[in-house]
Amino acid sequence: MNPSFLCEGGDSVKNIKLTLAYDGTNYHGFQIQQNAVTIQEELEKAIAKIFAQAVRVTAAGRTDAGVHALGQVVNFFVEAKIPCERIPYALNSVLPADIVVTSAEEVPADFHARYSAKSKVYRYTVDHAPFPRVLTRHYAYHFPYRLDLDSMQRAASTLLGQKDFCTFMASGSSVKSTVRTIMALDLIDQDDYLTITIEADGFLYNMVRIITGTLLEVGLGKRHYDLTPVLEARNRSAAGWTAPAHGLIMQKVKY
Repeated sequence: MNPSFLCEGGDSVKNIKLTLAYDGTNYHGFQIQQNAVTIQEELEKAIAKIFAQAVRVTAAGRTDAGVHALGQVVNFFVEAKIPCERIPYALNSVLPADIVVTSAEEVPADFHARYSAKSKVYRYTVDHAPFPRVLTRHYAYHFPYRLDLDSMQRAASTLLGQKDFCTFMASGSSVKSTVRTIMALDLIDQDDYLTITIEADGFLYNMVRIITGTLLEVGLGKRHYDLTPVLEARNRSAAGWTAPAHGLIMQKVKY
């Protein structure tokens, strides 16, 4: 541990909240796995090196392989005498360049990165220019087709509110309830980059990517903009395809 990051005073157990950004291109998602490099593994290794303690972090959301983040939140308990304002500098000094801690703060003992969250915001980017833009190929899904943005926005409006989003959940999830509330679903098209920003009180497995694939089908004219029957079907086969992971960014977690 670099002693320059330490301060005077005795150790005490603290609940530390971190906000971090990462490029998920080279990782098999957030959650720690055997025989695969993950964000959680790299973060916990860095924390152990700085604090000289093994910890297990809790994340606001477990992003999949290839998914990125600008505002992922984690918390962990540690005996620390490092001032919170120095923790990002300490961790970033030992983290890979594609994982960056942007803030740290001490939070109450009952704070939980996932269960304390009020809502999460995800953004999906579609590059629908004729040819892929090389500098954003890892962060935008190249889909070189003309899209009817008005129909897509109408479709998005039918998904707002508290609804059963079972249709928009991939298999492999064991959640007790598939009811979620979408507070905002905004589509902006600029310079042939279409951004789909979704805020909800929670998300089902692959929900944003399936919604994106479904909206793209609407934009192509292959599906009607009223998605109410799709929701009511409560069957994954009624929705569109699952958009690729690399266009998705976990933008923010609200508490």
